[in-house]
Amino acid sequence: MRFLEYCRRRAIELGRPQYASISLRVKHISPLAVLQSIFEPDASHFYLEKPGDGEAVAGAEAVWEQVFSGPSRFTDAQEATQAVLEDTICIGDLDHRLAGPRFFFFYTFFDEPEEGSAFPPGTVFLPRWQVAGSGSDYFAVANLPVTEDTPLELMAEKVLAAHSKFQVFDYPEPRGDEPLPIIVEKKTEVGQRTFEAKVEQALRKIREGTFRKLVLSRALDFSLSSEAFPLDWLNRLREKYRGCFSFSVSRGGGESFVGLTPELLLRVKGSHLQTEALAGSAARGESAGEDARLAGELLASEKDLHEHQLVAESIVRRLATLGVDASVESRPGLRTLPNVQHLLSRIEGEIPGDKSFWQLLRALHPTPAVGGTPRENLMDVIAELEAHPRGLYAGTLGWIGPGGEAESVVAIRSGLVRGAEVRLYAGAGIVAGSQPEIEKQETDLKLQVLLEALG
Repeated sequence: MRFLEYCRRRAIELGRPQYASISLRVKHISPLAVLQSIFEPDASHFYLEKPGDGEAVAGAEAVWEQVFSGPSRFTDAQEATQAVLEDTICIGDLDHRLAGPRFFFFYTFFDEPEEGSAFPPGTVFLPRWQVAGSGSDYFAVANLPVTEDTPLELMAEKVLAAHSKFQVFDYPEPRGDEPLPIIVEKKTEVGQRTFEAKVEQALRKIREGTFRKLVLSRALDFSLSSEAFPLDWLNRLREKYRGCFSFSVSRGGGESFVGLTPELLLRVKGSHLQTEALAGSAARGESAGEDARLAGELLASEKDLHEHQLVAESIVRRLATLGVDASVESRPGLRTLPNVQHLLSRIEGEIPGDKSFWQLLRALHPTPAVGGTPRENLMDVIAELEAHPRGLYAGTLGWIGPGGEAESVVAIRSGLVRGAEVRLYAGAGIVAGSQPEIEKQETDLKLQVLLEALG
C-alpha cells in the first residue's frame, strides 16, 4: 500500500499518471494457458514464443497504447516508450531479465494506413498483465496506472488477488465434449488477377532491370462452419512447428492476427545484435533419402542461392548505414521445418553506443525476404501488383524490455481471424528464373499449414 501511495504522490507532483510495475517470480506457469484463461475479444493481447527455445511471453489489457504511422513510425515509438519508462516505478523481484515492464509492438508491412487493414501502421502498448517464462524461470508482472483519483485500496486488493493467483495458477479443466471439427464452407482468392499473372508481371519488371527481387503475397478468405478461437488455433500451430516462432496479437477490436514464422528479424542483448537471412525454399521428402536429395538440390540451386545472397547482402548494407560491421556465415545452411526447408545465414554485429533498437528496426524492415530489392519504389509496386491490403502480414512484431533487450520477428505464414471468417496469407520471392506455377505451389504449401491447424 505504501508503494502505491508513493506512486500517487509522484503522479500529483508531476501532474501526470505514473505506472506502478510489480514483478513477481513464480513457480512454473504457461504464458499461453494464462492468456487463454483471461482472453477477451475486446481487449488487447500479445503472445510470442519459440517452443524449441523454451521462451514465451504474453501480455493482455493495454494500460498505455499509442499508434504510429509514416517513415518515422519506429523512431517515434522510441521517444514515446522512453517517456512512459520515466514515469514508471518498479518494485519486486527485479534481478532477472524477465522482470520489469515490457512494451509489445506490432507494425504493418506498409508505413501508411491501408484501406481494408484491421491494424494501423504501428501499435505499441504496455499491458496490465504480462507473463514470461524462459527455461526454469517464470515471472508475472502487473503494470498499473496511478493517478490522483486512483482508488488505492481497491488496486491493492486486486494486486494481492493476482499475486495469489499467479503463485498457484488454477488452469481450467478440459472441456467435456470434443468440439465439432471446423469445416471450410467457402474459399475466395482476394483480387482480380491470378497469382501466376502477378508473378509474370513481377518477372517483367525484373527483366527490365527495375528490381532484382520482388516478393508477392496471396490473400485468401475462408468462411468456416463455426468460430475459430484464435488461441486454440495458435496452440495447434505451435505444437506442430516447434522450430518456428508462434504469435497472436490483437488491439481488442474482435480481430486476432495469428501465425508462425521461421524468421527472426532482430534480437538485441546488450550491445550485441542478431538477425538472419532466410530465403530460398524447397519441400521436404517422404523418406530420408528423398529429403536429403531435396536439401542438396536447394543448397546447389543457382536461383535459390542468388535469392538468398540478395537478402544477406541487403541486410549487411542496411546495418552498415548505422555503423554496424555485421558478420555473415560463410555459406548458408538449412532451417528445416516439418513441411519445408529454407536456406539460412545467421548475421551478427555490435551496436554503436548512439544507436537504438528502434533505429535498427527501421533500417531492417522490410527485409528483402518479404519485400524485395532494391528498396526504391518497392512499396508502390508491391501495392500495385497485389491489390489487397497486407496489414500485419510481412510486418514485424515483438517486445522491448526496460533495459533495452528486445526481440522482433517477421510476421509471415499468418491469418486474420474474426469469428468464423479467416483471411490467410502466404508469399513467395520472385527473382530471375522463377516459374509462376512453382511459386504458386510454394504458397499453397505454406497456406496448407495454416488450414490444417484451424480445427
